[in-house]
Amino acid sequence: MTTILGISAFYHDSAACVVVDGEIVAAAQEERFTRKKHDPGFPARAIEYCLQQTGRTTRDVDYVVFYEKPLRKFERLLETYVAYAPSGLRSFNMAIPVWLKEKVRLPSVIRNGLGKGSKVPIVFTDHHESHAASAFFPSPFDEAAILTLDGVGEWTTTTMGIGRGNRIELTKRIEFPHSLGLLYSAFTYYCGFKVNSGEYKLMGLAPYGQPLYKETIYKHLINLKEDGSFWLNMKYFNYCQGLTMTNRAFDELFGGPPRDPESTIEQRHMDLAASIQAVTEDVMLAIGRELFRQTGMNRLVLAGGVALNCVGNGRLLREGPFSDIWIQPAAGDAGGALGAALFVWHQLLEKPRTSNGVDRQKGSFLGPAFDTVDVCRFLDSVGAKYRRAANEAELNEDVANLLVAEKVVGWFQGRMEFGPRALGARSILGDPRSPKMQATMNLKIKFRESFRPFAPCVLQEEAHRWFALEPGQESPYMLLVAPVLEERRVPVSSEQRAMMANDPDLRNRVNVQRSTVPAVTHVDYSARIQTVDEDRNPSLARLLKTFFRRTGCPVLVNTSFNVRGEPIVCTPEDAYRCFLGTEMDALVMGDVILLKDDVEKVDTATRDKYLAQFQLD
Repeated sequence: MTTILGISAFYHDSAACVVVDGEIVAAAQEERFTRKKHDPGFPARAIEYCLQQTGRTTRDVDYVVFYEKPLRKFERLLETYVAYAPSGLRSFNMAIPVWLKEKVRLPSVIRNGLGKGSKVPIVFTDHHESHAASAFFPSPFDEAAILTLDGVGEWTTTTMGIGRGNRIELTKRIEFPHSLGLLYSAFTYYCGFKVNSGEYKLMGLAPYGQPLYKETIYKHLINLKEDGSFWLNMKYFNYCQGLTMTNRAFDELFGGPPRDPESTIEQRHMDLAASIQAVTEDVMLAIGRELFRQTGMNRLVLAGGVALNCVGNGRLLREGPFSDIWIQPAAGDAGGALGAALFVWHQLLEKPRTSNGVDRQKGSFLGPAFDTVDVCRFLDSVGAKYRRAANEAELNEDVANLLVAEKVVGWFQGRMEFGPRALGARSILGDPRSPKMQATMNLKIKFRESFRPFAPCVLQEEAHRWFALEPGQESPYMLLVAPVLEERRVPVSSEQRAMMANDPDLRNRVNVQRSTVPAVTHVDYSARIQTVDEDRNPSLARLLKTFFRRTGCPVLVNTSFNVRGEPIVCTPEDAYRCFLGTEMDALVMGDVILLKDDVEKVDTATRDKYLAQFQLD
């Protein structure tokens, strides 16, 4: 058997993946183990888990593959600083010592991380090759057009290509500093959110605004060609040479300095979010149409950080030329570890690949699992009061009863998800029919901005009866946005419309009921959909069916099991601490049920201590 260990590290969201004879056996992000959000360090804990899952040690690994080429990235860094000298001196002085200490000597760092004396061959793939491999090789397609979009790899920011059988070929590239991901991140920064983690907040803010600045962006910032290629006007950006994304020229163009992170969000910021979201979707559509024209393929696969823009993905599927789209669930840098490992297996070792119309991602449930013995051992060690359901049917009935009573339930089942989305293994669930559920979850459970929407998980076979999806159309990884159907919408009165137009408090806008599932309906009637089926996700599917029988609604609110600033929970201990530190009503781990009423109320000091561990972003 051939064991390949894929690694991504040192930039954002380090991760590890193990592939054995072409099968994805395990994958996880380092942050889930260290509890440091987006941990960029060497993924020692993730590697340890992945190898344990296979029953192997580092001595049994045949190849280690790193997801990009650090020397080429260092070359880009040096050339950029030279081009902008002397204005980038401060940034240069901060970056170079880190590179010289760690990143330039990466082979030694990897070998030390694997254990002294390790002589396993180390392979370095191109950053966007890793993204492309992560998009195509696990996909359900025999052949497909490939599109990767992110901030920047070594030099490349965008690639187009094709995948056939066991090979990928990248045919066109756009290079740094011209980057759709960095353009979007510039607006993320300017609107007061954290770069590399706040982009989804900007996407969620966009429906509150109007794209009033769209033409300004096209006139001054980006030149988009008909073939999807684009050029950025670097006069307005600072990311090549400085420690910020934008500069004074950008400030002057949009009427003031960047928003302070915790200050009031103004209508201007909403309009800016709407504008850059519209431009991003335009670029994605233009590239998609050109890729279709070049390849003639009617299926598309996507990866890279921009592929997490589920609104753009939904528009590309609805308005673009492709009949089907598959998006890597861990589309960002973490997924590069998986792509790099598959690239070695298929492309370098020339091993065959077969497709039966089902993706090879295993629902992206590739992380650690904990059985009932593990759960009870921990709960007993802390003296927690709990009970066990007699069987799964009883468990689902009890949980459905809690949800119908508008209780918020922590749901901890099976193997942890790989990627940024909670897909029903480490989730917080609620009744989407409740008009107050969105505000309750945002303010009392997640401790996050009130404007942020929640996603629905919906039974696959019922999805087209609630959302604008074709019968049988899948969105198992929560990476497509679609409208709520007209017949499920609730009319908004003229008084409510007038209030929304003039009220600067987004809490009042978001709490207007717009559909029969208001907790998952955004202000523009959209929803970020996760379809659920028993093959990929049996536990959540059976809970949904129980809830459907009780209520006639096959939908639940599904949000990630964490608080703002914390990684998604990994272990029973993580889940229990999050349960205590929030106003969650119940915690379900396997067949074990804990009710908050049965647990001694955590005092304010203990809760504050728990929340103080996390850097709110």
